[in-house]
Amino acid sequence: MKKFLTIFALLFAFSIILSACGTTANEDTNTTSDNNTDTTENTSDSLLSKVQDEGKLVIGTEGTYAPFTFHDETGELTGFDVELAREIADRLGVEPVFMETQWDAMFAGLDAKRFDMIANQVGIREDRLEKYDFSDHYITSAAVLVAHEDNEEVDGFEDIEGLKSAQSLTSNFADIARENNAEIVGVDGFNQAIELMTSKRVDVTINDKLTVLDFINQRQNAPVKIVAESENASKSGFMFRKGSEDLVEEVNRALQEVIEDGTYLQIAEKWFGEDVLN
Repeated sequence: MKKFLTIFALLFAFSIILSACGTTANEDTNTTSDNNTDTTENTSDSLLSKVQDEGKLVIGTEGTYAPFTFHDETGELTGFDVELAREIADRLGVEPVFMETQWDAMFAGLDAKRFDMIANQVGIREDRLEKYDFSDHYITSAAVLVAHEDNEEVDGFEDIEGLKSAQSLTSNFADIARENNAEIVGVDGFNQAIELMTSKRVDVTINDKLTVLDFINQRQNAPVKIVAESENASKSGFMFRKGSEDLVEEVNRALQEVIEDGTYLQIAEKWFGEDVLN
């Protein structure tokens, strides 16, 4: 009987030891699991971490909007916005990867996470700030009203009421045309707007002053003229999805470096002959 009690006591003690080990192991496993979960949540929410991990910054742009984003005679994508975006990516230590699309599709592409940011002369407006994040502005320019050189009826924005104006539907310039009660004819971009106007299928187009001046300089025989300039200059910046604060902060840091060390002025003078920041 004494031998039986001794064996029973030993078995009971052994079972207690096993139970304690199991509890400790479970606690260790749970702690490790919780730590892994926290790490995953912290990194998955960071667009900057994603860009750094992948080593590339995916940039949405038109590729048809000279002198900001277009293809040169060799077919290479170039322009003021393109060069500046490349410089920013370089200072972030990542590769710039450009994805080209039409103006109105760029916003949908950003929403769908096809791009990390947009570089395409996007005006910083209150309605856009409600939905998107923007970098500090990197260019300032006014809107101009452009007509066919034969058009003697239009001298100012107030004259376009009831006239056909070729515009990208979601652009700042389309808003100006609507404010002046023009009939909007939707286009994919600047080139199509100019083509419709020079062929007299529309009456006017409103666009960026620097773009129009560049076009006139490149195509001096084109039958177009600037008939009016808006009093209000607009500022453009790189555009991001809401919640991209960490990436926006780094882009702003790089942009400030570019401005302070003179690189910005070199790029601006190359494309416009002057500083276009303010």
